[in-house]
Amino acid sequence: MIEEPRKFSIVVVHFNLEFLFPFSVSNMHRENLIKKLLLTHDSDGRRLDSEAILLAVGNIMFHSSKIIVTSDLYSASFQKKDITEIETIGCSESVGFIVTKICKMLCRCSVEGDINSRVINLFDVIGKYSWDAKVVLVLAAFAVRYGEFWQLMQLYRGNNLAALVSSIKQLPCNLKPLKLQIKALTLLVETMMDVAMCIIKFEYLPLQHVEHGNHMFQVTKSQIYEAAYWIARSCLACFSQLKNFTTKQHEQVYSDSAIIAAWELSSLAYRLSGTCCNLRRQVDLCREEIERNLYQRLLDLAREEHIDNQKILTLFFPSKNYLPLKDCSTEVKFGVSELKNKVVLLLITKPQLLNPVDIFLLVQQTCDHPLNERLKKSYKIVWLPLPSSDSWTEAEESSFNFLSDSLPWHAVRKPMLLSSAVGKYIRKQWNYKDEPIMVALDSKGKVTNYNALDMINIWGSKAYPFSASKEEELWQDQNLTMQLLLDEINPLLAYWVEQGKNICLYGSENLVWIQQFNDKISELKRAGLQLETIYVGNSQLGEYVKQIMTRSGETSLSDPLSFTNVQFFWLRLASMRRSKLRLGKTPSCDHVLAELSALLKMDDREEGWAVIGSGGSTDIIRLQGMQVMEFSRKCSEWGEEDITKFGLWGAPRNILETDFVAGSCTHSYFVPSRENEELSQGTVFCQVCKRPMKKFVVYQP
Repeated sequence: MIEEPRKFSIVVVHFNLEFLFPFSVSNMHRENLIKKLLLTHDSDGRRLDSEAILLAVGNIMFHSSKIIVTSDLYSASFQKKDITEIETIGCSESVGFIVTKICKMLCRCSVEGDINSRVINLFDVIGKYSWDAKVVLVLAAFAVRYGEFWQLMQLYRGNNLAALVSSIKQLPCNLKPLKLQIKALTLLVETMMDVAMCIIKFEYLPLQHVEHGNHMFQVTKSQIYEAAYWIARSCLACFSQLKNFTTKQHEQVYSDSAIIAAWELSSLAYRLSGTCCNLRRQVDLCREEIERNLYQRLLDLAREEHIDNQKILTLFFPSKNYLPLKDCSTEVKFGVSELKNKVVLLLITKPQLLNPVDIFLLVQQTCDHPLNERLKKSYKIVWLPLPSSDSWTEAEESSFNFLSDSLPWHAVRKPMLLSSAVGKYIRKQWNYKDEPIMVALDSKGKVTNYNALDMINIWGSKAYPFSASKEEELWQDQNLTMQLLLDEINPLLAYWVEQGKNICLYGSENLVWIQQFNDKISELKRAGLQLETIYVGNSQLGEYVKQIMTRSGETSLSDPLSFTNVQFFWLRLASMRRSKLRLGKTPSCDHVLAELSALLKMDDREEGWAVIGSGGSTDIIRLQGMQVMEFSRKCSEWGEEDITKFGLWGAPRNILETDFVAGSCTHSYFVPSRENEELSQGTVFCQVCKRPMKKFVVYQP
């Protein structure tokens, strides 16, 4: 059978060449358009979360047209983003209200008439908003109508209500003939979103660091005004075609008018695509210049004297367009002026912050510290997260959003918007290497300590104002005592230290050794020795240590601490060691550092160790390996009388020293009672024979 040749009809269509080729606009016409647009612009400082609105538009377009907008701000598909709140600042009307108002205006402006006048009328409605807010609001208004249309199209087959509404609106039953037109529309919306993102990026730049009248920025602003015009004009075209979907007769759907409409949208997309390329390049150039200026300004400010901390904080957290900080516990937003005349501690970490135990220790040493109530108005902690790379990943954003709602401090509200110059300055000038640091700024904005984290872990709020000089001062008169090792870890330990009780810290992962040690200590306690024993494992805490602690608590082998308290103990020891090393101390010249280093190296799982001390006394001794068992065995042999005679710390010295002098010793030692009352009244050990010395009183005329 021979098919009859198809007959093609020639359709002559008359259309507006300006719409098909909108890029053919003279410079004079462009300048006039910009002047008219600027006459409608009367921003009063109100702000919207333009990113969130644009993200919502992308979600609508994805779910309605099955497209994913490939904007370079986002690393994942729009359908994975959850928009729970669109933030507004200084707005007297809600986002929903203004979007509805724009929808009505789009409906009126989509009729025939002068296109330029219709666009200008639309901008009159949104004249109070910034340029990034203008474009995303117009896009949102169209996306809402577009989403409503697609919702009906998707529901009408299985939902009676949707079917009735669709029949009244006379929606087309088959959209296949409109596929080309819909594809062109979705491509245009995607292009508009890319342009809108360029505008958002520019508006978020700290423009105060640009000289007034800078030619490059003036050119960029002109391009933004023009881009905003073409976005609004494209939205009018999209809205007009969306109305045609619901008003076309059945035969019109299958006509060549759909091809003409698609061509109209494609031409606008082509025009905006060129605008996007040029604008993206201009915004990048502006950003680079601002970064250079900002970095140099940060360097200059560090060398200057200031009356307060506002200049330096404003550079770190620009507050021109939004309140940059928040109270994590109350979600209250605020600006840098709230930190005026306060010591500011910038906690700089990865977006994952710290390990949970590090966070708990920091909270305990600041918010829960006894001195915090008196000092909490004098200083503030601000969490400033920096990503490992130049851009934020979705996992880093999620981690920050979760943690910033859970902390008792302040945080940067939108760290993704921080200038890369700030990150560069922190890494280069403050030597940040992706390890947590806490930089202390005094009330005048001067850096007084490049890392106060360790001193806070050690002394908590006692370390106020957290300067490097205060750290040196705290160490100056600090000896190795039980008070230093155990301070504020646990209320019971704090009480023991305050009461001056004898305390023995011990550790091992050898259950046999632990049992033998506790048996010996129990014998000594029954003999009258006053000694509190605490198991702390070793510096390499693991699951096995946790099991031993659980067993010790069940069998009452020693006074138990929680595993978290034991972790605090070792974290504080590590902080003490780092603090000493940062001050230039060495184990060979600093007794405290030598003992701390020795304790932190006690990670042998089999060999036991013990540290014996009392309250704030500097008479503290460390025993390791066989020394511990030898001490406990000989203490049992000596009994209570000898221990009382030699003292708790004299006994181990006498027992463990191997260089005893045979027979009697004639060494004498004069102790002026007025100069050293404590030493003259206590037990003094001979430096030669290591035995306690007899005391005589000599009167000098």
